[in-house]
Amino acid sequence: MIRIFNHYLSLRVLLLTLLETMVLFQAMVLGFEIRFLNQPIPLPLLPAGLFTVVMLLMMTGLGLYQAHAEPFRVTIQRLVVAYGLSLMVMSLVFYLLPDTYVGRGVFAVTSVFAVTGVLAIRAMFFRVTDIGLPKRRVLVLGNGGEAEDTIRFLHETGHGRSIQYAGLYPVVADRDAPGETRFNHEHLLRTVRDLRVTEIVLAVRERRGGVLPLRQLLDCKLKGVRVMDLTSFYERELGVLKVDNLRASWLIFSHGFDQGLLRDVIKRSFDVVASLALFILTLPILMLAMLAILLESGRPIFYRQERVGQGGVPFMILKLRTMVQDAEKDGKPRWAGQNDARITPVGRFLRRTRIDELPQLINVLRGDMSFVGPRPERPFFVRNLLEDIPYYDVRHSVKPGVTGWSQVRYPYGASVEDSLAKLQYDLYYVKNHSLFLDLLILIDTIQVVLLGKGAR
Repeated sequence: MIRIFNHYLSLRVLLLTLLETMVLFQAMVLGFEIRFLNQPIPLPLLPAGLFTVVMLLMMTGLGLYQAHAEPFRVTIQRLVVAYGLSLMVMSLVFYLLPDTYVGRGVFAVTSVFAVTGVLAIRAMFFRVTDIGLPKRRVLVLGNGGEAEDTIRFLHETGHGRSIQYAGLYPVVADRDAPGETRFNHEHLLRTVRDLRVTEIVLAVRERRGGVLPLRQLLDCKLKGVRVMDLTSFYERELGVLKVDNLRASWLIFSHGFDQGLLRDVIKRSFDVVASLALFILTLPILMLAMLAILLESGRPIFYRQERVGQGGVPFMILKLRTMVQDAEKDGKPRWAGQNDARITPVGRFLRRTRIDELPQLINVLRGDMSFVGPRPERPFFVRNLLEDIPYYDVRHSVKPGVTGWSQVRYPYGASVEDSLAKLQYDLYYVKNHSLFLDLLILIDTIQVVLLGKGAR
C-alpha cells in the first residue's frame, strides 16, 4: 500500500496502471509510425494522450483495476466492452475537436497493439507480482474478539497476495487473572525476527494496566517493523473507520479531518464546474426520463424530500419520481426494499441507471450538496441512527454528496446495520477527503452506474 493525498492505494494496481498507460500510449504512436512508414511525422502526443486517458477511464469504469486477479475470460469481456465504449467516446471527441482526428488506418493498427498489449500484460502480471512483490507479514498482538477478527481478515481470499498472516502474539488484559500465563514480552523482538514480521497490529480493546509491551514495541519499531493500532490497520486495508474499534482520542489526535477556507474554495469550484458540465451533457437523457415518467404515471415528475445536510441543517433534495404517487400515504417513512412494490417500472430503470439522481445537480449548484460526499438521510432516520450508532453525526461535518465513498464501496443500505456499515466508509471520507479522493470516487461511480451495482 502507498499513501497519496491521505488515501491508500494498492501498489499492485498502481504498477498495473503505469504499465498499461505506457502500452496504450505506445500503441497509438506505433499506429502512426506503421501507417505513415518512411514519412516524417511529429510525435502524436495529443491523440495518444487522449486515447490513453479515455481507455484508462473506461477500463476503470468496467472494474478492470481491482486489487485481485479475476478469471481471464472475464478480463477479456470487460476489456472488449471498455474498448467499444472508448471508440464511442473518441468518435465524439473527434466530432467536437476535429484537430484531434485520427484516421481509420491508424486506429486499426492502434487497436491491435492496444488490446493485444493489455491482454499480454494481464496474462502474466498477477503471477509475476505474486512472486516479485514483497509480502507484508503481519503479527497480531492481542486477545479476544479483536484478535480473532483480525486473523480472520488476514486469511480472507484476496488479501493473501499482499498480506501474510505471520502469527499471533497473545497478551493478557488482567495482570492477576487466575489460571492465565502472562507472556514474557522480552521474547517479542525474537519472535518478530524468527517469523520475519514486517508489521505488528495491536488488536486489543483494553490497553491499561501494562498489557502492552511498550518498550519492546519501540525496539521493534526502531528495527524497521511497522506498529499499527487496529483502527489505522482497517483504515489502510479497507478504507473504513471501524466504529467498534474507534476511540474519541484517536479521532482527535490522528492525521486528517482537515477543514479550511482554501479547501472549501477548491471543493466548491470543483462542484460548480463538474455539476454544470454533467448537467449539460445529460440534459437530453433527463428530458427523456421526465417524458417517460409523465407518460407512465403523470405528474408530479419531480420528487422533493427533506434531508439532513451539513451541520445538521435540513434541506429539500430534488429527484425524479420513481415510486407511485403517495408512496407513503400512511405518513410513516421507510427505506426502499429489494423489489419494492412502490417502485414503478420506469422508476426501476431510472434507479438502476442512477438517472433519478440527476436533478440533485441543482442542489449542488444551490450549495445544499457537494458533488462528492456522504449521502444525505431523512431527519426521521437520522434521529434514530444518532441514538443507535456512535459518531453518526460526524458525517454531517461536510456537505452531503450526489455520490460518495460509501456509495461506490457498499451496496444499497436499507437498515440500521447497513447504515452502520456505510457510516464507516463515510467517516473515512470525512477524515481523508481531498480533490484526489473525489476524482477517484467519480471514476468508481462510472463502474457503479455501468454495472448497476447496489441499485434498488
